Amino acid sequence: MRQNSVRKEGARRRAPHASDRGRSGGARDGAARSGRTPENGGEPPEGNGRHRRGASGGERPPRRKRGVLRWSATVLSVLILGTAGAGFLYYQYLNGNIETDDLNLGEHRAPEPTPNAAGQTPLNILLIGSDARDSKANQKLGGAKDTFGSPPLADVQMLLHLSADRSNMSVVSMPRDTLLQIPKCTDPDDGKVYPETGPRYMTNESLGRGGPGCTVATWEKLTNIHINHFMMVDFSGVVSMADAIGGVPVCVDKNIHSRTSGGKGSGLKLKKGTTEIKGEQALQWLRTRYGFEGGTDISRAKAQHMYMNALVRKLRENTGLTSPNKLRRLADKATRALKVDDGLGDIKELYDLGNELKKVSPSRTTMTTMPFEYVGARVIPKPGDAEQLFRLVRDDIPLDGKGTKKPAKEKASDDPAAADDKIAVQVQNGTRSDVEPPVSGRASTVAQLLVGKGFAKATPDSATALAEEKTVVRYPSKELEGDAQRVAKSLGLPLSAAKKSTDVSGVTLVVGADWREGDAPPKAKKKDDTTPDSADALSGSDKKACMKVDPAFTW
Repeated sequence: MRQNSVRKEGARRRAPHASDRGRSGGARDGAARSGRTPENGGEPPEGNGRHRRGASGGERPPRRKRGVLRWSATVLSVLILGTAGAGFLYYQYLNGNIETDDLNLGEHRAPEPTPNAAGQTPLNILLIGSDARDSKANQKLGGAKDTFGSPPLADVQMLLHLSADRSNMSVVSMPRDTLLQIPKCTDPDDGKVYPETGPRYMTNESLGRGGPGCTVATWEKLTNIHINHFMMVDFSGVVSMADAIGGVPVCVDKNIHSRTSGGKGSGLKLKKGTTEIKGEQALQWLRTRYGFEGGTDISRAKAQHMYMNALVRKLRENTGLTSPNKLRRLADKATRALKVDDGLGDIKELYDLGNELKKVSPSRTTMTTMPFEYVGARVIPKPGDAEQLFRLVRDDIPLDGKGTKKPAKEKASDDPAAADDKIAVQVQNGTRSDVEPPVSGRASTVAQLLVGKGFAKATPDSATALAEEKTVVRYPSKELEGDAQRVAKSLGLPLSAAKKSTDVSGVTLVVGADWREGDAPPKAKKKDDTTPDSADALSGSDKKACMKVDPAFTW
């Protein structure tokens, strides 16, 4: 936790109480893991371990690192906290449980989205989880002993997108083995600067380069999606909270035992069909790699999606949470498990967020995985498909394909157009671009084309060579709007290509770089707003989803 004594502004301090767990930054900047090299997707992190100072200025003992994020805990924290129904003292007590950290440690920020017609904006929350095993409790729940004390890796990364109108929600998982470029990050505690990496650096290394704010910066650089908040959840907290709600139903298509001959695997052992899992068994499900489909991190993400969907459905049914005492215990465990940015460092803020999330039904919740392709044993974002998914999120387009607005019908001007042979049209050459020179004589060619269509007063402006990406018809005042739309229509351009501008004195056709040749401007391509098949979308209302079991792990 970043205390008031080291935070520049806006810090929230965790109030001490009898059950304080003595958290600390630990060895986040410790030596790199054995065997991680640039060739296998990693570069050695720099720096040594450090302690963080408490509010009193004295050294605090190292606190245990944050464990693997499970979205279950996140959902529980934001959907349940406000229902605990306690007084002011309990409110303060819960506030004292919450840890905060800086939101973005990079220099680049993705632009904020444009509000919709109602003034609403989307909300993007990055859910991050570490594989650190720096407490006995967490290591007992399943962690390699050889990783104890190493810098934590962000092995679970999910972007939760809540639409501007709060009608739908999308989740995009990024495989932990994704190779990408991590931007320059500066640790706000000690000022340590981590330089920008090469293009093939493991995404999960971002957490050890100053904290979760570097993981946020990495996502914003890759996707250009503005991220409002991040949330991390304690490893062992998943166990206690899964117990609190009485279990979550999951399905496998065969008996499964996740255990290799060499002792690897989560240990998950289930019979074919649907089982209510909780406690350590729930954690095993979320950690299982060996035994699900191809035994990859991709299949593990798929299992996590199924678990999250089932959890949300159960929370909405309010089963297993019938008494105030249960809710209060759950609220206590949830807040102890949380680590968030400053903007969520208060119970009221979490409660308000929960109210927003509760507006979305499971049928309008879509889980996806970032489209990828393999590079050896690692993956990279799949060209085309990954950017398509990111664009849909940026443009606030539902990934379930429902509720998308049809394009508004173009409105013709109230001002009637003059006869074609009476409309004076000046034609300018705007075919110059950043990479190509203007097409010589283009204004004259298009002017003659207009004359052939009946616009006898069309003349070229050979003195002007502009750079215009798309062909446009400009007009200076309302009384010429109809004439400009008539010119646009005659060329097959949409009416929206006629634009009012004070830069012209009459109807002016600017031939853009999109029309360097031919007798007609190119037809505008209709945007494909469908979710790529490679995103492996799963609806939150799908109760029949079942994980496929590798025959080598059945019993």
